[in-house]
Amino acid sequence: MSAIMEKSPHWLYTPDGQPRGYIRTQRLDELWIHTGTACNLACPFCLEGSKPGDTRLQLVKFADVQPYIDEAFALGASQLSFTGGEPFLAREFPAILEYAAAHAPCLVLTNGTRPLQHRIDQIEPLLRANHPVDFRISLDFPDAERHDAGRGRGNFAAALRGMAMLHNMGFRVSVARQWSPDEDSAAVAAAFRRIFREHGLPEDLNIIWFPDFGLPGDQIDTPAITEHCMTTYHTAASRADFMCAYSRMIVKDRGCMRVYACTLVDDDPDYDLGSSLSESLRETVMLSHHRCFSCFRYGASCSQAHSPS
Repeated sequence: MSAIMEKSPHWLYTPDGQPRGYIRTQRLDELWIHTGTACNLACPFCLEGSKPGDTRLQLVKFADVQPYIDEAFALGASQLSFTGGEPFLAREFPAILEYAAAHAPCLVLTNGTRPLQHRIDQIEPLLRANHPVDFRISLDFPDAERHDAGRGRGNFAAALRGMAMLHNMGFRVSVARQWSPDEDSAAVAAAFRRIFREHGLPEDLNIIWFPDFGLPGDQIDTPAITEHCMTTYHTAASRADFMCAYSRMIVKDRGCMRVYACTLVDDDPDYDLGSSLSESLRETVMLSHHRCFSCFRYGASCSQAHSPS
């Protein structure tokens, strides 16, 4: 039976009764693995609400994720990506990454600070994996004071140190930054380029921007996305670029592995699509979460291949 029977009343219709916009998954190109919401930092804006010792989503183990990695490849996935929390707090993460990189290119989202740097000897062998492992480092602003205001004193320098360590070893690195609608994006990009140059990093590092997504469980008032919206303002090609059209994420919740429609909606049980990747691909994903509006309006995407820059 379809999981649709278990969804909340607002899943199919907007508050004024219009049919919601939706995405039908065409394929599985990318599997995201959430390593858990524990983090060494406690950023007040974190979309996951991560902090030291957090257990909203539990730290994964190799045995938790291996079957999903295998299933993803059987379904045709060609990319594996990892997010948290801070992935390097998961004790078995290096082994997970080694297994994943033997099968496909990998992307790791990390704050680049102490947990990564303490495991650098376990990361170095990944340079010889069958497929490349890339790292995306969170660097909120091209300004130490603004960055450290949210992430803690000294973490701007620590993140850059982690980036330089990875780059000097031969890994490809990129940056995830915060974005606001009223910014001068060209000036922000130029400031980042100066920072990179000053720290011996390539000036042309890819910079991925993200709007403010709010905290887990926030009820943010955004315009409802209707079927009409998705056919009037989007084409078949642009709908195919929504992450829920080509990816899934697995999380560990209360001891059970679950499949979610998107990396941005693990705070909403409506987006829990069960325990099977293959079965999750049959579900229509309704765009009812407030974070869906960012994808609708800005094209915001966490994907390596589909991200705004």
